[in-house]
Amino acid sequence: MKWNSTIGLTLILLAAMLGAGIMSAVAGMKIGREALKGITQPDTRPTNNLTKQSGNGSRRDDLVLLQEDKIIASVKERMSGGAGGTNAAKPTPAPVKEEQAAKFPISSESDGIILTVNSVQFQGEFLALSVSLQNSSNDSIKFLYSFLEIKDDQGRTLSTNTEGLPSELPPSSQTYSGTIRIPATSVDKATKLSLSLADYPDQQVQIQMANIPITR
Repeated sequence: MKWNSTIGLTLILLAAMLGAGIMSAVAGMKIGREALKGITQPDTRPTNNLTKQSGNGSRRDDLVLLQEDKIIASVKERMSGGAGGTNAAKPTPAPVKEEQAAKFPISSESDGIILTVNSVQFQGEFLALSVSLQNSSNDSIKFLYSFLEIKDDQGRTLSTNTEGLPSELPPSSQTYSGTIRIPATSVDKATKLSLSLADYPDQQVQIQMANIPITR
């Protein structure tokens, strides 16, 4: 059998390529090993980490292990409370401050003349005082209601308009009712009123009334 030069050349090339591949693989493995020196896989096991931190394999003092039954009981208690359970602790309601209600009627008397304030309430653009007068004395008494003076708790004299009250009260007379109106804008910050009324012209009757509450 004669040697074919073409076949021989092909075999030589194949052998050269195989040898080059083996050398490349060996060189690559060597380079990879050099690059991975000092690199280790992280240890994710908690027992190993605790052992390394403690140095002697003992359990860390700050590690608290919860008991399963306590965890379950706590979860049930929270679920019961969130769903409106009867065992859930309820916040104590804050005490309600009770406001002292205004007590009407309020009366004042001078020399047998009785003035009574029955109510105080806002009516539209006015603050209306429902009042009544009675003369239980033996003398006839006259009044000029333009001399009626009403002040707020800040000492301001207020403008007034009186309706329904007689200018003269007969002796031992019946009770007469009327209304005293004050512009609402003048009492926007007031909480109490004071009142004074004197007879005309002698001014012997001096009716004084203080701390008349304004109800809003």
